[in-house]
Amino acid sequence: MTTPDGTTALTLPELSDEVLAKVASGSFYNPHEVLGQHLVDAAGVSDPITVIRTLRPFATEVSAVLSNGARASLTHLWGGIWQGFTLTGLNDYEIEARYDDGSVWTADDPYRYSPTLGELDLHLIGEGRHEKLWEVLGSRIETKRGVDADAEGTAFAVWAPHAKAVRVIGDFNGWDGTRHAMRSLGGTGVWELFIPGIGAGSNYKWEILTQHGQWVQRADPMARATEVPPLTASVIGESSYTWQDGEWMTTRAATDPHVNPMSVYEMHLGSWKPGLDYRTLADELIPYLEHTGFTHVEFMPLAEHPFGGSWGYQVTGYYAPTSRFGSPDDLRYLIDRLHQAGFGVLMDWVPGHFPKDEWALARFDGEALYEHSDPRRGEQPDWGTLVFDFGNSKVRNFLVANALYWLEEFHIDGLRVDAVASMLYLDYSRKEGEWLPNQYGGRENLEAISLLQEVNATAYRKYPGIVMIAEESTSWPGVTHATSRGGLGFGMKWNMGWMHDTLAYIAEDPMYRMYHHGEITFSFIYAFSENFMLPISHDEVVHGKGSLLNKMPGDHWQKLANLRAYLGFMWAHPGKQLLFMGQEFGQPSEWSEERGLDWWILDQPVHQQLLSLVGHLNRVYRENPALWALDNEPAGFEWIDGGSSSQNLVSFLRWDSEGNPIAVLMNFSGAPVGPYRVGLPFGGRWDELVNTDAVEYGGSGVGNYGAVEAEYVPWSGRPASVELTLPPLAALFLKPHRD
Repeated sequence: MTTPDGTTALTLPELSDEVLAKVASGSFYNPHEVLGQHLVDAAGVSDPITVIRTLRPFATEVSAVLSNGARASLTHLWGGIWQGFTLTGLNDYEIEARYDDGSVWTADDPYRYSPTLGELDLHLIGEGRHEKLWEVLGSRIETKRGVDADAEGTAFAVWAPHAKAVRVIGDFNGWDGTRHAMRSLGGTGVWELFIPGIGAGSNYKWEILTQHGQWVQRADPMARATEVPPLTASVIGESSYTWQDGEWMTTRAATDPHVNPMSVYEMHLGSWKPGLDYRTLADELIPYLEHTGFTHVEFMPLAEHPFGGSWGYQVTGYYAPTSRFGSPDDLRYLIDRLHQAGFGVLMDWVPGHFPKDEWALARFDGEALYEHSDPRRGEQPDWGTLVFDFGNSKVRNFLVANALYWLEEFHIDGLRVDAVASMLYLDYSRKEGEWLPNQYGGRENLEAISLLQEVNATAYRKYPGIVMIAEESTSWPGVTHATSRGGLGFGMKWNMGWMHDTLAYIAEDPMYRMYHHGEITFSFIYAFSENFMLPISHDEVVHGKGSLLNKMPGDHWQKLANLRAYLGFMWAHPGKQLLFMGQEFGQPSEWSEERGLDWWILDQPVHQQLLSLVGHLNRVYRENPALWALDNEPAGFEWIDGGSSSQNLVSFLRWDSEGNPIAVLMNFSGAPVGPYRVGLPFGGRWDELVNTDAVEYGGSGVGNYGAVEAEYVPWSGRPASVELTLPPLAALFLKPHRD
């Protein structure tokens, strides 16, 4: 080659045909080594010159247009690779390519930019300790510094350690990644590329060359937005949302949710009122929560999932809110509005398994990567899904950072971790010979235990005031004990035993409940072994189980009366409450994600009255610390009489830390009981806070005229007592009257 003035002959370093062929096909592991601009020593020139190479297949003429206006003509080198040089050092430049049809395309060169990840980021990724992984992997709109000027574009990075090459494909390159091959950043397994000139809204995927020589296309595991399913591309996203919930977040950080009222309304966003999106839901949901009095809403999983019938529990986009209901900023708007209205927001999180869709996480880079390679550890037979390799530090990092992502980026107030039992036991749902013991020969999944401890400890450390909740269906010890004591570190655990036993009891005809009394009282024996939440969740009203209303015995009036009593018992029992949508007004049909709730039933006054009762229970609950302040301490509960099995009666006291009680009297029989004498800690007037048999709630109106007068007549070891009437199928809450 000769210099631009034609006076000096140059001999440039040669590149092998093998390297050139790989660069031309987009399969070279380090295309930046060849493409872009490079200072090189050339024979015949004393100072280094700048060589510029670019890939422009099918072009007939290619030039580099420097930022100072000068042009460097490039000559075709090999297979669409063009090469030229300048003597002016490194420059900002664009590539201009002409084609046979006369068209001219000018674009910035991705290969002239330095790596988008720093050494510290790579070090933390390598160790599996990057707590903000979403800020360095995936797609991020960035401003990159050139030689003289900045450039706007998108930085792409992906973890694919088994890949031989990775390309970015998208609507910005006609889904042909040849010109957008990524470079390997070494032993971390990370590949990266900065593409100038593209921004939010562009669709993309990864194209990965496997060890077996096949190109496979994958959605981005770190994508923060996606196309609307069934489309599967990732979307470059950028948040422009300005939060307005500063007061909520400040108060939250100074509040311990475990010892404060928490009454949770669980909902499936798509079937609450079909047709609502994130923004319009705010206008409908907030007034409803204000009317019903719940303190929190819990959304079933909102991370992207391909099959709506999975309800979100088979996740393909762990960092992307589902696009079915709008953009990530639209979800931020919904959460912000809920916070400003005074409601906490919980969300289901699913680290236990993921689906086998070939375009997503499964065999991501051609090999088992996110999943364990041994099917005895890496597959979940119950759901036909794959199980994360919890022992891989980078997979752990992916999951830990994901939990933090929702707490950080979306101000979520707590995560309910799904199917914890499936993570804890290596033999979960497996027969003998189908599971692999741990290193000590046991059935405990030590790596999953460690992951859960890390997630919980990190979340509580970084975000004071949040709550981590476990759906754990066995008697695993220490689910809500501190990790420093060997516990899993959750703040709360769903009390599945309470749910199972009480639903079995309430389903019995009152005539036979005396033979099942232990099912309604057993939960009090272990009520303080963990920090419990009492769930009547979506799982109890699907798959042939019927609605909560239709679990109750008797005719329609009796069903409603039993349901009112059951809810009264639930709100009085130690622990937080969770009720799935529709049960608050006695939905008659089983829930289905394919249709909306039975809102029409509210045209019947008795169902409106049930809804009013739930609102009243929630208000009484929030206003009386005796019902929540000592939820997790034995001092907060005391039996009055738990042994009246022949009469189907249960009575107990709830206490707050100031010594204020509420007496709870449950009559699960089908007839009034009275006169009935009850021992109480104080004499004087006791106000009737709740009577689920009140006429205004659809009951028969049996009661005590709003208050009773306790005498200092000792009874059952207590200094005072009162004689009263217990309504049929009802709960009574009594509180000492204080002037």
